[in-house]
Amino acid sequence: MILDVRNVDYFYKSQKKKQILKDVSIGFEEGRFYTIVGQSGAGKTTFLSLLAGLDTPVKGNIFYNGEDIQIKGLNFHRKHNVSLVFQNYNLIDYLTTEENVKLGGNKNPETLLREVNIPCEDWKRNVLQLSGGQQQRVAIARALASDAKVLLADEPTGNLDEATANEIIALLKLTAHELGKCVIVVTHSKHLAEEADEIIQIKDGDLMFHTESEN
Repeated sequence: MILDVRNVDYFYKSQKKKQILKDVSIGFEEGRFYTIVGQSGAGKTTFLSLLAGLDTPVKGNIFYNGEDIQIKGLNFHRKHNVSLVFQNYNLIDYLTTEENVKLGGNKNPETLLREVNIPCEDWKRNVLQLSGGQQQRVAIARALASDAKVLLADEPTGNLDEATANEIIALLKLTAHELGKCVIVVTHSKHLAEEADEIIQIKDGDLMFHTESEN
């Protein structure tokens, strides 16, 4: 397992009576595409934040390649082990497409931009001149610039039309199946969820079931 969650509890300090995650344990493998589903407030984004090292469990541990992520520190985990893609892209709006990708790591930005189908005439343009779908592809290219083996995405198709969302889904599947990364996506989209190798539902603080998709 590249990521291993063991007996994790979580609640907000201001709402200790409302437990978000209850003794959650699960493992994630490289080369697999996972989606996490559940109602609003179920804890999907909280769980993703824990995997990313943006927050810490109240109880339990998260391991990367067999080592507790807190041993080397959460900053190290965020910098080296995981890369993030957000619904609102989180690009630097005063930089070009190419400059944004360079922020993600040392891999060749032109190669990555080709891989995510951004035309070369757009590489030197300010990123705000791109469409929403193009900006999301740039955000994925930035994530791929990292050597991190885990890609975490929070509602990556939430702001996109159906056709563009399908392109992003295909890119996420390619990232897992051809580039060999572990891809974990939080989504409200039934269509996106069903494209995953494994669907994980969070309900009442528990991981209710794992369902193998047909893809």
